[in-house]
Amino acid sequence: MPALSRLQDRLETRRRLRQPSGLRFAIADRIDQLNPAQWDQVIDGQSWFFSRAYLGMLEQAPPSCIEPRYGLIGDDAGPIAAVVMQWVELETERLRPAAGIEAATPRPGLRKLLGRAAAGGGSALVNRISERVLVCGNLLSYGMHAVAAAPDIDPATLWPAVAELLYRVRRADKLAGQAGFVLIKDVVEAQAEDIAVLRGLSYRGVETEPNMVLQLDPAWRNHADYLASLASKYRSATRKQILEPLQQAGLELRTFTPDAALGARMHELYLQVHGNAGFRPFTLHPDYFHAFADAAGARLRCTGLFEQQRLHGFIATLGDGAQALAYHIGFDRAAAERAPLYLGLLHASIGDGIALGARELSLGRTALEPKARLGARPQPMTVWLRHRQPLLNQLTLRLLGLVPHHEAPERNPFKADKPAAS
Repeated sequence: MPALSRLQDRLETRRRLRQPSGLRFAIADRIDQLNPAQWDQVIDGQSWFFSRAYLGMLEQAPPSCIEPRYGLIGDDAGPIAAVVMQWVELETERLRPAAGIEAATPRPGLRKLLGRAAAGGGSALVNRISERVLVCGNLLSYGMHAVAAAPDIDPATLWPAVAELLYRVRRADKLAGQAGFVLIKDVVEAQAEDIAVLRGLSYRGVETEPNMVLQLDPAWRNHADYLASLASKYRSATRKQILEPLQQAGLELRTFTPDAALGARMHELYLQVHGNAGFRPFTLHPDYFHAFADAAGARLRCTGLFEQQRLHGFIATLGDGAQALAYHIGFDRAAAERAPLYLGLLHASIGDGIALGARELSLGRTALEPKARLGARPQPMTVWLRHRQPLLNQLTLRLLGLVPHHEAPERNPFKADKPAAS
């Protein structure tokens, strides 16, 4: 196709995408402001992160710097999509480790770029990025928890409608402060071809560190079965380097229910890990863990490392359909100097994921090497973003494309007759 024809096609696509879709939009600051029957109709059978129980819990114990927004998209026949959004105030000091502390884990490409620029004194670009960002999705989770669509909706209709909704929200909130970036969070490979239609609206995809996912064998009944499936050198290393040192340190793994007192202790331990992170776009509310446990009910398992009655570390594993998520973790950094708390908690989450009946365990993006040694495999993810100013949009996207992200190492800890699932 001649260059002129390609340019004309792109311009025509852009013109068409920038026209009103003719669909209907409902936008709300609180989830109970939307029609509950229509919301539940669209999210039926999808992730619990779309549920009104979960979203309402976040409103009752809100993370700092985050304001929720919600949208319903519909046509003449009824709702076709539910959209979760968050306004976030990104402050420069939240883009690098706390003073005097080294980052515990590698930063993905986006936050690495922001952190380096912020550490260098803060350019005009970082000053803009470090303000208001409209996120389509959930900063508290990994995975596509941004858009829940009816099963028969055409992606060529869905994603331009989502972009129109985001435009309406950004324009409606202009009085609260101008937003630079709009970001669609955690697009997985299966959705990459569908969302590519947004290139016509100057959105671009940026690959992040992968989510590490461990396939859980249906034959595993507990963590001991998982250990038995490992090759001897990995099984021996787990026992000698993780399980036995924890026992020798007087620490015992126990499941527990986060009542008010334990919920407060969990928040203390969470803050010790949170303060060491290189990217801290928000801080959880002090009442969050207790409220989260009440909302999640039986789908949540909390396991802690106790020294007698003192909680030194915890991991909260959430069941979400066929997937479990090693969702929140916290531990006492002083206690971690004498025993491998973090690695022990990762192993505890495997047992909890099995107990929840999950078929895979999402372990998140950080600490790729130890998660690969567990048998987890990388699940590629991208964020799609655009800046409202075209020139800055082009500059930023080019810079982001130059920033490498860490690749997960190749590991297969299982016996030869049980290859790691792809």
